[in-house]
Amino acid sequence: MQDHTAESLKSLEGYHCAWVEQAEMLSQKSLDILRPIIREPNSELWFSWNPRRRVDPVDVFFRQGEMPANAVCVMANWRDNLWWNTTLEAERLECLNNQPEQYDHIWEGDYQKIIAGAYYAQSLTMAKGSGRISKCYADPLLPLKAFWDIGGTGARADHTVIWIAQFVGREIRVLDYYEAQSQPLATHVQWLRKQGYEHALMVLPHDGAAHDKVHSVSYETELQRAQFETQIIPNQGRAAAAQRIEATRRLFPRIWFHQPTTQDGIDALGSYHAKRDENRLIDLGPEHDWASHAADAFGMMCVMYEEPQASGRSRPYRRDSSGKSWLSM
Repeated sequence: MQDHTAESLKSLEGYHCAWVEQAEMLSQKSLDILRPIIREPNSELWFSWNPRRRVDPVDVFFRQGEMPANAVCVMANWRDNLWWNTTLEAERLECLNNQPEQYDHIWEGDYQKIIAGAYYAQSLTMAKGSGRISKCYADPLLPLKAFWDIGGTGARADHTVIWIAQFVGREIRVLDYYEAQSQPLATHVQWLRKQGYEHALMVLPHDGAAHDKVHSVSYETELQRAQFETQIIPNQGRAAAAQRIEATRRLFPRIWFHQPTTQDGIDALGSYHAKRDENRLIDLGPEHDWASHAADAFGMMCVMYEEPQASGRSRPYRRDSSGKSWLSM
């Protein structure tokens, strides 16, 4: 059931049951076409899948929110296999020992939080094993920082991402995560204020200072106008992505995550991987996909931690209650 073949289902007649195997790959379009077709009295729709992402249509349909009427959802894994044998047990244990980052997804029915070959697969596995993906809290005496990756407002625009973090001695505490697509700046500002981050330093990538060609405004100037303190990280050049990745890998042992509010961002870090030329067996740099926006902002945070002298303006602009700009000392 690919999108270009799903339409053919509309010609079916007299069918009372459909079973979709590997339903995690089913698109929303295919699901929307299938459901009203197999709806004779006492008809049944069966879906079997290994959870991949929370946003997969079949997972949203059955597990995110209220269960559909007359539906039953059963979680089953290797413990429920009536034909379990020593060969399968050996396979399971081998995965546990040699691919711990994949074990929960392959054998326990968990979401695919870390994909094979991801840049931070080993780092995330170690962070989870050492208890650094759990709960952590802000120090009320230290400032918060909001690290942005800027998207757009078009229907297919890149996502806007914000990580809320705090540098506490040698630790980096990652406290919150936000992601939105096709939303105006006002929506992001509303989230920041609702969560109590109006005094956080807004750390923007170099394009945050770029002005709109029509209205002559930028994210930097608009956030300042909304009473936020801003700081621009300068362009790091052609090797910027590699610098962010290496800085992140170095700092991961001292990074803590507040899991209840950052899990979506952690999932993105676990999926951030390289494009690969399989013919020449070489990496072609980071894949620009849904996970790259979170990874770019996270990497910028690590670069700023390691190189505060390269963090753009050392005296960020602020605005007082009268709306006048001034430089913080």
